[in-house]
Amino acid sequence: MNTLLVINLKPELEEDMVDYLLSKETVEGFTSYHVRGHGRNAEMSLAEQVTGRRKRLQFEIILDDAAVVDVIAGLADNVGKGIHYWQLAISNVGSA
Repeated sequence: MNTLLVINLKPELEEDMVDYLLSKETVEGFTSYHVRGHGRNAEMSLAEQVTGRRKRLQFEIILDDAAVVDVIAGLADNVGKGIHYWQLAISNVGSA
């Protein structure tokens, strides 16, 4: 079974995240893109509170279910803190 692991983090952690994912044998590839986070003001700078959003970077990785725990387990030690993630079941994966 496959899982879509979505990881959301501060842009300054980008290089460490890329290095970490490229070092994992279970990660065959991933997609990253810039997103905007909206949420609790306590976690935002004053400028972010004024605009109501903060810059974030999001990674999407399709993994075998067994690999998800391993990738998540190393995030704090290898990439940093304040990383949010969630996973979704994938019913079909392919290329055309």
